[in-house]
Amino acid sequence: MGVIEVPKNYGLAPKSAADFAFLLHGFHYLKDDGVMAIILPHGVLFRGGAEARIRTKLLKDGHIDTVIGLPANLFYSTGIPVCILVLKKCRKPDDVLFINAAEHFEKGKRQNLLLPEHIAKIVDTYQYRKEEPRYSRRVSLDEIERNDFNLNISRYVSTAQKEEEIDLAAVHAQLLAIDQKIKEATERHNAFLAELGLPPLP
Repeated sequence: MGVIEVPKNYGLAPKSAADFAFLLHGFHYLKDDGVMAIILPHGVLFRGGAEARIRTKLLKDGHIDTVIGLPANLFYSTGIPVCILVLKKCRKPDDVLFINAAEHFEKGKRQNLLLPEHIAKIVDTYQYRKEEPRYSRRVSLDEIERNDFNLNISRYVSTAQKEEEIDLAAVHAQLLAIDQKIKEATERHNAFLAELGLPPLP
């Protein structure tokens, strides 16, 4: 087995999190004008300790370009959702693009599928750094720092639908109108019952 090389100024990734070791290994060999994309579990986005220190330095140095969240159950080996981290060595550290593509997939019998249109949307959003509600957003490093360099995707791009606001005054008026109609209908019905010599409704 080959030796894993990592940039010396990033420290060692903990043995319990080999994914960060592979990330740093690939980043070590990345050319200055190169682009690196790596598939990882979501834990690398928010775990603390040594991983948080490595993640923080990568962010401060401007090397994390894009974070892409993918749907769950895409792979045969695991059902957990994964993310793609895009890293670059030469870029301005002004913001990070977050793409939350977790709900854009075709449901299959055994696993979910990314169709060509889903992939094209991710690529187009990444290439042009587009922003779209509930899908993608460019987040400043200041905001990320305020969140303790946590890259949890839903923190920045939530797919939750905003609940429709209820007009309580309008609902109250509707209930009063319905109640009035019930009283009027009951009065008419009781009039018919009285003509028939039957007891009225309560």
